[in-house]
Amino acid sequence: MKREMIVALCLVSLVLLFVMEPALAGPGGKIARATFETFWGRVALGILTIIFLPLITYVMIREKLSERRARKDLRFMAGYSSVFDWLKIQERAKDCFYRVHSGWDKEDLSGVSQWMTDWYWQNQQLAHLDRWKKEGLVNICKVKKITHIKPLLFVHRNQGGEHEDSMIVISMEANMQDYLQHRESGKVVEGSKRYKEVETIWSFTLENGVWKVSDIEEDSMSLAYAKLVKELPEIESTVISELKA
Repeated sequence: MKREMIVALCLVSLVLLFVMEPALAGPGGKIARATFETFWGRVALGILTIIFLPLITYVMIREKLSERRARKDLRFMAGYSSVFDWLKIQERAKDCFYRVHSGWDKEDLSGVSQWMTDWYWQNQQLAHLDRWKKEGLVNICKVKKITHIKPLLFVHRNQGGEHEDSMIVISMEANMQDYLQHRESGKVVEGSKRYKEVETIWSFTLENGVWKVSDIEEDSMSLAYAKLVKELPEIESTVISELKA
C-alpha cells in the first residue's frame, strides 16, 4: 500500500488523475483506492515503481528514521509513566482500530465514542455517516486482520500535568474490505469488494490518562509526519524542564 501511495502522489504531480479514483469513504472519510487492482493497473504500478524508485526509497528511509525516534522517545517516557509503554499503546491502538471500524460498519459511532475524543467522533458521525444515510449510501468496511503497526511521531505535552494532551501518530495497515455502495441497489459506487492491504494514519491524544483516537487520515500523510520529527527538540531536555516547572 505504501508503494501505491507514493506512485499515486507522483501521478498527481504528473497530472495523470484520469487513471485514479476518488477516495470518499472509510473511517476518516476516505475509501481504499482500487486504481491498481486491474491487470493493466498492476502493470502501470510496476513501471512507475521503477521510475520513482529513488523517491520511494527516500520515503521509506524518512519513515524508518521517524519510527526509530518515536520508539526512542517512548522508551524514555515509559520511565516516567507506563502509559507510554509501546506494547500497551499498540494494544490500545489495535482495540481502537477494530472497535471504530465495527461502529463505522454499523453506521453508528455512539457505541464507541469513549474510544475517541468528543470532537472527533461527533465530527465523523455528522460529516460522513449521517450524510451518507441521507444520500442513500452505505460504507462496507470489514477488517480481517491488522498486518502492520508502527509509530511515526510522538509529541509530549503536559497540559495541566500528568502528561495530558500528549500525542502519538501511528501507521496502521490491515487486510480489509472498504467500499461505498447504494443502500437499495447494492451497486458499488467507490472502491471494490476485494480484500486488500489498506494503510491509514491514526492520531491518538492522551485524555485523563487514556489514549483516544483524535484523527484518522490517508496514508499519503505519513511522509508529512515523518518530516515533522526533525523539528522536535530532544525529549530528554524538554521533559525534564517541564517536570521541574
